[in-house]
Amino acid sequence: MIGTGIGVGIVGLGGMGTLHARSIRDLGADVVAGADLVPEQRRRFADEFDATTYETHEELVVDGAVDAVIVTTPNRFHEPIATAALEAGCDVLVEKPLAHTLESAERIAEAAARADGICMVGFHNRHAASMAMFDEQHARGRFGDLTHVEANYVRRRGVPGPGSWFTDPELAGGGALLDIGVHALDLSLYALDFPEIVEVSGVTRTTFGATEEYADPEGFGDNWNAEAETYEVDDSVSAFIRCADGQTVSLEAAWATNREESMNFRVRGTQAGAQFDIGDTDMQILESGTAGCDHYTDVNMSGDATLTGYTEQDDAFLAAIAADVPPETNTVDEAMTVQRVIDAIYRSSESGRAVELSEVRRETSQRARR
Repeated sequence: MIGTGIGVGIVGLGGMGTLHARSIRDLGADVVAGADLVPEQRRRFADEFDATTYETHEELVVDGAVDAVIVTTPNRFHEPIATAALEAGCDVLVEKPLAHTLESAERIAEAAARADGICMVGFHNRHAASMAMFDEQHARGRFGDLTHVEANYVRRRGVPGPGSWFTDPELAGGGALLDIGVHALDLSLYALDFPEIVEVSGVTRTTFGATEEYADPEGFGDNWNAEAETYEVDDSVSAFIRCADGQTVSLEAAWATNREESMNFRVRGTQAGAQFDIGDTDMQILESGTAGCDHYTDVNMSGDATLTGYTEQDDAFLAAIAADVPPETNTVDEAMTVQRVIDAIYRSSESGRAVELSEVRRETSQRARR
């Protein structure tokens, strides 16, 4: 098994940390350590994985049994944990987004560039069966030149834990855009092979955070209390991205909005198009032809239902460690592009104008020279 002999420590032992721990264990790696401020989380993790647990990441990264670290904490803490792990000689997988702000992401990227180990970023939807099938058909030229992506990650009612770190801008850095919109954005840029981006425009909205009349039929956000809870982040975003070669991306993401939920992802090409739900196992290809008579052809492809994005992503992480080579996907450079676009969307919303990405890159470069 590819993970044999690799000792992994998890920082942040909630649901996401546990998911990664189970995944890498199944891939043959050893879950040797975990860190979390909450004693009960540490006890539960130690019981399930027979791992040493620590209160702080500083203790974990110097544990001699830890070869690699997976970071699944609130966004604000990605930087200190990832940089400490990289400086300690560990390989690192950071959950999305890379950081809560562009400046913090830049410092992670600088630490990764100096480090001997590898650093990957957790965009697991790239590895789902639907995207794997898309990648293969795209590589064969079936779609022709890709021209536009329509990306949706929309919940009708699905604000995660009002009053939790998700809705605290100091801890999260943003709301629906940074939490779920980042998945749709990353997948769009990945599908287009990360083209040069020229201009970004967007509008973010905070509609439901201050209302006592928030209807939540499925109980997604428990114990809603608009007066008592911290809710100063966006709950929906609409954005448009224009690329140098004419490719475009339209993005819709929301924790809550008055429309039907959707995770639909549509790619248009000059020869054919594709559509699927983000993270799904199936994909539909839309074509047309003239054989016999003018016609449409819709091809439904069903992928391996046992293939999950998280498992495939963790497998790629362990494979890169085992081979001691930089990762081919989920790179820090790609995550920085995503982070710059997110920053530009927020700037555009605040200023009411489109933002040239060169502005963001220029500021990044100036900060790096200081």
